[in-house]
Amino acid sequence: MRGQHPSRLATAALAGVLAFAPAWLLAAEKVEQVVAEGEQRTAEGKASQQRIDKLGDEADKLLREYRQVTKVVDGLQVYNGLLQKQVDNQVAEMEQLRESIGQVALIERQIVPLMVRMIDALEQFVALDVPFLVEERQTRVGRLSALLERADVTAAEKFRKVLEAYQVENDYGRTIEAYKGSLEVAGKSREVDFLRLGRVGLYYQTVGGAHSGAWDQAARQWLELPAEQYKNALASGLRIARKQVAPDLLTLPVAAPQAVQ
Repeated sequence: MRGQHPSRLATAALAGVLAFAPAWLLAAEKVEQVVAEGEQRTAEGKASQQRIDKLGDEADKLLREYRQVTKVVDGLQVYNGLLQKQVDNQVAEMEQLRESIGQVALIERQIVPLMVRMIDALEQFVALDVPFLVEERQTRVGRLSALLERADVTAAEKFRKVLEAYQVENDYGRTIEAYKGSLEVAGKSREVDFLRLGRVGLYYQTVGGAHSGAWDQAARQWLELPAEQYKNALASGLRIARKQVAPDLLTLPVAAPQAVQ
C-alpha cells in the first residue's frame, strides 16, 4: 500500500462509488414515487369527500323539499276534500232547484185560475158589501183584472197584488173612517160626510147636520135618522174618525146580527 501512487488510489475510490450509485438512485426514485402516490391518493380522497359532502347537501336539500312538498300535498288533499263536499252540496242543491223549477211551472199553471176566482170573488164581495168607498174599491178590483192579463208581470207579483187587495178589504173591518162624498138625500144630490165604523155601521150627515142617515144592509138602502137624536153623535163620530178628538162612546143605531145560513 505504501508503494502505490496517489493517483491510482483516487481512481480506485471513484470506481467504488460508481459501483454503488445505481442502487441509491433507485431507492430515491421509489421514495419519490411513493410520496407522489400518497399525495395523489390524498387529493383523490379529498375530492371524493367533497363529492360526498356535496351529495349529502343535495340529499338534505331534497329531503327538505320532499317534506315541504308532502305538507303541500297533505294540505291540497284536505282542501280538495272540502271542495268535493262543496261540489256535492251544490250538485244536490242544483237537483233540488230543478225539482223546484218544475214545481213552480206546475204551481203557476194552477195559480192563475185561482187568482181569477179570487178576483171574481172580491168583485162580488164589493158589490154585496156595505157601500163605502165603492168607486175606489171597484177601481182596485178592475186594476187586478187588467194586471192579470199582462205578460210582463210575473205570476208571483200578480198573486202578491191580489193578496194585498184582500188585506185592504180585511183592514176595513177593523178601522173607523170619515170621508166626503155625494148622496141623494130628500130627492136632491147633496154633499155629505160619511162615517164608517168597520163594517158594522155606515152613516152620513149633510153639511150643517140637517139630514142624517144610516145604511140598512138587509134592505140594501139608506134610512133617514132623526136629526135631533143622532146629529151630535154623528158629528162626534166624524171628529173621532178624523182624529180631531179622543175616542169616546157613540150612541148610533146598528143592524142586529143575523145567523149565517
